[in-house]
Amino acid sequence: MHLTFTAEGRTWPIRLSGQATRTRAALLASLPLRLQLHTPKIAGSHIYWHAPFVEDVEGATHVLDAQAGAFIYWPVRQFLEITFAPLQAENAQITVLGQLDAPVEGIAELAQTLKLEQGHRIIEGTLALAEGEAVEPTAAPVSVLCEEMVSQRKALWSAMPDDIARLKTSRAIMHPAGPIFAAEAEARVLHELLWWVRSRLGQQDEAMLRQTMAITLDKAATRLRDFCHMDETPALLFALRDAASTAVPLPALVNEAILVSGRIGAWIDLLIPWNDVNKAFCAAYD
Repeated sequence: MHLTFTAEGRTWPIRLSGQATRTRAALLASLPLRLQLHTPKIAGSHIYWHAPFVEDVEGATHVLDAQAGAFIYWPVRQFLEITFAPLQAENAQITVLGQLDAPVEGIAELAQTLKLEQGHRIIEGTLALAEGEAVEPTAAPVSVLCEEMVSQRKALWSAMPDDIARLKTSRAIMHPAGPIFAAEAEARVLHELLWWVRSRLGQQDEAMLRQTMAITLDKAATRLRDFCHMDETPALLFALRDAASTAVPLPALVNEAILVSGRIGAWIDLLIPWNDVNKAFCAAYD
């Protein structure tokens, strides 16, 4: 089965392969996808976007063993990625979903554009089934979550919230860098901690995990509201915090919180001109 990845007026085929049945089903159920592409900050030679689903690793492959052109899912980061060369030192297990069915040079060129222009504009793309491909329709799972919460998460995924977009407009002392970097770090660490909670489901006391989740959400939401001057997005994190003390099944609630926190971090990341920042760091240190 082939997918079609499109960005910046170019199209690349991706051939799905392997035995990652859960992740593949989740991916196919989410298509077609509108993507906002990100430049990597640590691993190097890949492009990525955030996955609108949560799945554990399948057929674990060390990330440094991924071949050039691999199409992968990185669970704890919640990224879907296309590599184009060996990655820099990382230690993680990922799911290989398939392979770019085209020369990697085009993805490398797109990656260079991303590197230079992230933070100046949002570079979008699409991922869809290739022409002539089809999948069997499946019934949407019945949600056990509050309908309003799910609706707010979908709105968060569809467009950047105004309070995130406004972060880059302040010119107060050490703004916008201070609030943007603080907010991105809060959202990223929250996302990672929620994955830690998820990894312990069924292994540790549920009441303790609920309390940990609630404290983690409360801390991040309070920081985003009171320290980073965000007046809209934290409300959904507070709602998730409150839901942790209800009878809502914890696995579903943790997955929802992961989707929300990951998307918040993704939107904030897109505000940061990482290449310019890194060049300025190098110049300052040198």
